[in-house]
Amino acid sequence: MKTGGVYDPYESVNRSIHEFNKDIDTAFFGPTSKGYTKIVPDPIEDSFVYFSKNVSMPRVAMNALLQGDLRTFGIALGRFTINTTVGFAGLADPATDFKLPQVDADFGQTLHVWGFEEGAYVELPFLGPSNVRDTVGFVGDFGLNPLEYVVANPIQNVGVYSKILEWMSDRGRFSDTVESILYESADSYAQTRLLYTQNRRFELGAGMDDAVDPYGDPYADPYSDPYSDPYADPYSDLSEDPYAE
Repeated sequence: MKTGGVYDPYESVNRSIHEFNKDIDTAFFGPTSKGYTKIVPDPIEDSFVYFSKNVSMPRVAMNALLQGDLRTFGIALGRFTINTTVGFAGLADPATDFKLPQVDADFGQTLHVWGFEEGAYVELPFLGPSNVRDTVGFVGDFGLNPLEYVVANPIQNVGVYSKILEWMSDRGRFSDTVESILYESADSYAQTRLLYTQNRRFELGAGMDDAVDPYGDPYADPYSDPYSDPYADPYSDLSEDPYAE
């Protein structure tokens, strides 16, 4: 079944998982994330996000290399080197001051570059919206991060813990947007599916200079006009006389 340009043959199962994820968000993840962002000072919260992104840079570099994107490969290595050394193991982001912008690349993106289609839409327990290609990519990224092979447990799992804190920061900081989608929309499943698919397709179709801001709202519609007045009357121009001077 293809709905609104999204191939969703497993919709009934996906909807059940979506309701499960909403229950988890209502009972635990949402309140915990909002409490986390309220209690933890912004500079400390930002440091954890910087650390999470820095730990992911070797994985970004590997995917960029597999995609033949040498510019992103070089930036990722540069950011990792600078932030790990000068930036206190990644808790700060001096690489940005050295004109090395935040970059991202994942194995789902690599599969896209290699010509694999996105496949069916799926909603994963705890992880949320995805598709077949990105689900394979999510698993593949664990094997592509060199830190998995050179760092022993339990330090090896620090990247996972920091990623969870990054997700909590996103959930807490964008709680109004998330909750309007999950709890105020007429069909939260369809809305989530649409926003995820639009954002992912936009991300894969954009060059680095046009990519979505990694510090922007990850739940926003990428096709909306960022400069439009949200309170403007959409029919105001229709009342004007087109022949008036």
